[in-house]
Amino acid sequence: MEKVKVEIKWAMIFLLASLLWMYIEKLSGLHSTHIDQHLYWTNLFAIIAITVYVFALRDKKKSDYNGQMTYLQGLKSGVIISIIVAIFSPLTQWITATIITPEYFPNIIEYSVEQGYYGSVEDAQAYFNLESYMVQSAVGALMMGIVTSAIVAVFVRSKSKG
Repeated sequence: MEKVKVEIKWAMIFLLASLLWMYIEKLSGLHSTHIDQHLYWTNLFAIIAITVYVFALRDKKKSDYNGQMTYLQGLKSGVIISIIVAIFSPLTQWITATIITPEYFPNIIEYSVEQGYYGSVEDAQAYFNLESYMVQSAVGALMMGIVTSAIVAVFVRSKSKG
């Protein structure tokens, strides 16, 4: 457990940041009155996600590797963070859907049918539901986390002196 202390810390920071982001989206009306803009604004979370990974890998480099970290060490650390985030993503989706913004699914279902993205309420409900979002969040967290880790590790690794 001591070997992954930094990863656990930063995974928890990531999860808290994602919950805070959902609360901000709700407060700004992106889950209700401005749901038509949700698709665009929600992608800004990528900036926060990347920033968290940068700070996480820099922390790992300093704390566990005395300032000298290889690309593979950084990648491994990022993948561990991604796995932890993926494991807890269904819980954060449940918190989001039941506590932070329970009106999101009914609103997005209504909006997507009105816009013609789905032919019926039933079709929209098949996609916009808690179970679907739990799976999407876990898979997405793992995939995007690994990609982000692979890129961030390039910039955070120690440069060779040769």
